[in-house]
Amino acid sequence: MSRRKKIILLVAGLGLALSCRPLIAHHSGSIWDKRHRITLSGPVTEVDFANPHVQIHFEAKDEVGSTVQWTAVSASPQRLYRNGWNSKTLHEGDLITVTGIPARDGRKIVNIRELLGPRGRTLLEGAD
Repeated sequence: MSRRKKIILLVAGLGLALSCRPLIAHHSGSIWDKRHRITLSGPVTEVDFANPHVQIHFEAKDEVGSTVQWTAVSASPQRLYRNGWNSKTLHEGDLITVTGIPARDGRKIVNIRELLGPRGRTLLEGAD
């Protein structure tokens, strides 16, 4: 094999290896504090019904009564579709109650274990 072909193969292999790295890192559950569950309630401010995980932005009160912006992370849109949820299920202003596991680092992100939505609809899909 010529030197040029070896270099091309090396560069292609390196490129493939580097492009796979984010896929491996993406499914790490290490950001979640699985020993603690929290429950938060408040109005929806925005819904990002897109891959890789649906994100529901909402406001909740902290322990001193201040309004805090939170993001609830769920499964992929495809999994939610199979459970009867879609991009029109939640709207800005809808009141939700989210029970889930928070981020370890203190970011205001919660992995959904249960979401009680308007009209009693329940979602049981986290971002695992």
